[in-house]
Amino acid sequence: MERRTNRCAVVGVAVLLGWAGLTGCSSDDESPSSPASSAASAVKSGASELASAASSAAASAVATAAASAEAAASSALDEVKGGLDAKPDVTLGSVTTGSDGKAEVPVTIANHDSKSRSYIVVVNFKDQSGNLADVVVLDVPEVAAGKTSKATARSNRDLTGTVTTEVRDALRY
Repeated sequence: MERRTNRCAVVGVAVLLGWAGLTGCSSDDESPSSPASSAASAVKSGASELASAASSAAASAVATAAASAEAAASSALDEVKGGLDAKPDVTLGSVTTGSDGKAEVPVTIANHDSKSRSYIVVVNFKDQSGNLADVVVLDVPEVAAGKTSKATARSNRDLTGTVTTEVRDALRY
């Protein structure tokens, strides 16, 4: 029985391939002349729709990841009691891409206070369209009075294309 099923399957496939090969031909005017051409067009159209849906799903995943990172950053800021706005004390350098594909930006914190202070800095990474792509929270402990400290904000995932950064928030405590 198994041998008969295999023989039938081989014959069926051969007939289908032969029919598709014969009906897939078209005249010199390049117009489709068969169901096989129509099927090929439908497959191409379906593939295009699938690629579009995958792109849309990827964009949605990026937005979801960025929203999640933003929520975590807000939570970290909420945990700081008695923090003072320190955005003017923080400067960012130029964005580079590390060998691992993660975007990196040098961060400089200047403590203008007369006492040693710690800082929480939230850095937004944006894509070339200005959309939020990632959020990083830096905890910079004990910056000496009147001194500066350096840190590096590194994206949590690979970011491609032109990436820009901004200091979303900074607290001194």
